[in-house]
Amino acid sequence: MKSPRGRGHNLVTDALERIEDGIYVVVSALLIIGGVVLIWTTFNDLVLHPVAKDDPLTVLLDRGLILFIIAELLHTVRVTIQERTLVAEPFLIVGLIAGIRRILILTAQAAQGEAKSGSQVELVLLILLVLVMTGAVILYRRFYTAREN
Repeated sequence: MKSPRGRGHNLVTDALERIEDGIYVVVSALLIIGGVVLIWTTFNDLVLHPVAKDDPLTVLLDRGLILFIIAELLHTVRVTIQERTLVAEPFLIVGLIAGIRRILILTAQAAQGEAKSGSQVELVLLILLVLVMTGAVILYRRFYTAREN
C-alpha cells in the first residue's frame, strides 16, 4: 500500500535523516576528541608533570570513570543511529557510572579529611539515586527485553 504522502515528503524525510545522522557524527567526533584530550591530560598530570596536591589514584579513578561515561555515550549514539530509536538503558548506565564516580570521589575526599559540609547528605542522595537507577536497569532488562523476544 502506498503512502498518502507525495514524493516531496520522502525527500524532506530523507534530508532530515541525513542531517540527524550528521549531527550524531559530529557528537561522536566531539566525544572522541574529549576522550583523547582526557587521556592526554591524565598522562600529562600523572606522568609528565605530577602535582603533589592531588592523590594520583583519585585522579586516575576519576578520569577513568569519565572515560567510561564517554565510551558509554559513544555506544548510545551508535545504537541510536543503528536502531533509529532512543534506547533508555545506555542512559541509565551512564547515570550509574556518573553516580558511582561521584560516590567514590566523595568517599576518597572524606578519607583524606577534605570533605565539605553537606557531603554526607550528597552521599546518601547519590546512593539512593544509584539504587533507583540499578532497579530501573533491572526492570528494563526484565520487561523490555522479554517483550522483544
